[in-house]
This record gives sequence, structure tokens and C-alpha cells, in this order.
Amino acid sequence: MSDSPYAVSIRERPTRAPSRIRTEAQTMVKRSLRLSLRNVDSLMTAFVLPVLLMLMFVYLFGGAIHTGSRYVDYVVPGVLLVCVGFGAATTAVSVSHDLTTGIIDRFRSLDVRGETLINGHVVASVLRNLLSSAVVFAVALAIGFRPHGAPANWTAAIGILALYVLALSWFAAAIGIIVRSPEAAQGITFLVSFLPYPSSAFVPVHTMPSWLQGFAADQPATAVADSVRALLNGNPAPSSEWHAIIWSLGLIAVSVTLAGCLYRRRAG
Repeated sequence: MSDSPYAVSIRERPTRAPSRIRTEAQTMVKRSLRLSLRNVDSLMTAFVLPVLLMLMFVYLFGGAIHTGSRYVDYVVPGVLLVCVGFGAATTAVSVSHDLTTGIIDRFRSLDVRGETLINGHVVASVLRNLLSSAVVFAVALAIGFRPHGAPANWTAAIGILALYVLALSWFAAAIGIIVRSPEAAQGITFLVSFLPYPSSAFVPVHTMPSWLQGFAADQPATAVADSVRALLNGNPAPSSEWHAIIWSLGLIAVSVTLAGCLYRRRAG
């Protein structure tokens, strides 16, 4: 009895080999990416909608909005943030779907940790968002976006954007665990995609009503948009950069803690 394969697996369960942890993580990421490829609506939202938004703002509204520079150079960071918000909605729905369809029990029977499943969704979300951001950048360059930042500035801008993507992905995962249905997850995180609008993403904050300027100036979308815009245009803004980093790190810390506690309660 003690030499059976089942007994061996039980003894090995408390001490997982690093190779097994790595294999589980890779499998969960690949699974999440495959699910994304099968969801045509999510792909359209992630890759087509941000491009359409950028074309709309540049060609329909750009001539009426004065920012002190070419509007295409101003609006690109804002479109990227909207793109991240739509991607977060997809992540929340995917996590909620896994928790409501019983797939968690199936993975548990295979001795796959739930934390690995959530991490897979988050990593896949980051990869999807970075890829869609690259598409937005390519289209922006095609319609006249001409950043003047040095390579170091580009690296910093990409780092700040990636950190914000990671923060919003973890936040979306936490929302997916909290709510009881994929529809509710989509509804809540869809509101997050509107966060860039009352910010400096599309228009300068000083052009907004006075009662809105306080909120617009002190929210994460403004900090990230100002930082990425300044870095890409060769005008570093250290205060905005640190503001964006602090917002993202704080959101990651809260979301990871919340997701871990709530997952153990819901799946336990």
C-alpha cells in the first residue's frame, strides 16, 4: 500500500519540485492564452477597439482639442490606458468563469494549486495587453506619432506602462474572485476602462470644470498618462513617474492580498 503511486504522490505533495511549479505556471499561462484566442469578442475589444478610439480622437476631435502640441502625440498614452482597462475586464471575466464552472475542483483533483491558476490569468493578461499596446503604437506611428524620447526614456515609459498593466490585471483578478458571476465581473471592471476619461489622458486637466480637476489630477490614470507622455516626448517628469509607480505598487499590494484571502475563502 505504501509503495503505490498514489501514496508516493501524497508524500511528494507538500514539497513541490521547482520544475513542477514552473511547469504548472507555464501550463496555466498557455491555457489562459488559448482561451483568449478562442474568444473573438475579447480579441476584437483588445486589439480593434483601441485603434478605432485613437483614429476617432485624432481625426474627429483632434482639431478641436488644443493641448499645446500635436494631438496625436498627446493622445497615444490615453488610448493605451483605455486598452489596458478593456483587457482588465477580460481577465476578471475569465477568473470568475473558472470559479463558477467547477474547473477549480478539476484542477484540485490534479493537485494544481489555485494560486497557479490565478497567476496564469494575470500573466496572460499582461502579455495580451502589452501585445495590444504594441499594435496601438504601430498604428500611432503610421498616422503621424513621432516620439522624441531617448532609448532610456522609452525603456522607462514601457516599464511604467507594464507596471500599471500588472496592477490592473491583479485588480481584475481580485474582482473576478469577489463577484459571483462573469456578468458582474464584466460590469464592474468595465467601469475601470472609463477611468482614463476624467484624467489627463485625452484633455489637459486644467480645461475641466473646477469641481472635477481635483479628482482628475490625483488619480492613477493621470499619473501614468503624464509619465508615459513626457518620457516618450523626451521630457522626463520625475514627480509624475514616482506618482505612477507608487499608485501601481499600492494597487498590486492591495489586489494580491485581497485575491489571496478571498480565493482561499471561496475555493476552500
